[in-house]
Amino acid sequence: MREVIDLVAGDNGVEVYLEDTGPEDAPAIVVLHGGPGGSSYTLREGLAEYLEDFRVLYLDQRGGGRSPALPEEPGLFTIDALLEDLFLLRDHLGLDTWTLLGHGFGGLVALDYARRSPQTTRRLVLINPWTNFPWLASQLYRASLGLRGIVERDVEVELPPDGTGLLQEAFAHVEPKAAFDKLMFPSPHSRMEYEWMAESSTVVGAATPGRMFVLNGLWRLDYTPFLLEVHVPTTVLLGSLDASSYPEAQTIADLTGGDLELIEGAGHYPWIDQPYAFSEALQNALQDAQ
Repeated sequence: MREVIDLVAGDNGVEVYLEDTGPEDAPAIVVLHGGPGGSSYTLREGLAEYLEDFRVLYLDQRGGGRSPALPEEPGLFTIDALLEDLFLLRDHLGLDTWTLLGHGFGGLVALDYARRSPQTTRRLVLINPWTNFPWLASQLYRASLGLRGIVERDVEVELPPDGTGLLQEAFAHVEPKAAFDKLMFPSPHSRMEYEWMAESSTVVGAATPGRMFVLNGLWRLDYTPFLLEVHVPTTVLLGSLDASSYPEAQTIADLTGGDLELIEGAGHYPWIDQPYAFSEALQNALQDAQ
């Protein structure tokens, strides 16, 4: 299989790591990982067999994964900056249009690219996307209560509109990873399988992008009002057991007029939990992308 590994130069000396795979003349899909600060490695491991008929671009977003580290400057880590990298990448590759496949936080990046450049977006495929961060903060707070054996109805708390207070309260008592794991993984087996895949890569997610996005107010961002401005074909693949996105992400399909594929029994990484159902759902989502 064709594979080209590259560092694509952007503005201000920023470079992003790219794996350009599959037939060069096939329809292109750019894969946008979660995080912020993650890597496309585990997505390639999980998705490659389903995307063999496409030219697939596995991108490590700026400052994360195998992309070069960047200074801790909040101005380098904005949604606008991530989108500018995508515009430069598409121009670098000479692509008129492409499909964007976003997972978790990458779903937000995909949606905003499509909102701003519908003419270059063939379609969106969003897997357990994160777009309402105050809601996600409330889910993490509830997860922290559960990990401490506290019943939510026994706690009187007023949810702050920006979610920051809840997040601080949650992480004051439990490790962030423990809270995220409780939301994303339906079983210890699926968590261990994902961790085995991630740890075997030796690619360590960078902390700087996440910290800078927090400073930029990520946990105050509810993207819901902007969804009505997204006018490209959209499919949301949603694991019914992923409490980091379900049921909130159903709103994305409703407001964009897109399709919703609910994968029963799946968490944040549905190809691990329900590979057959996920394969069918993804194939349906990509029918018109070829």
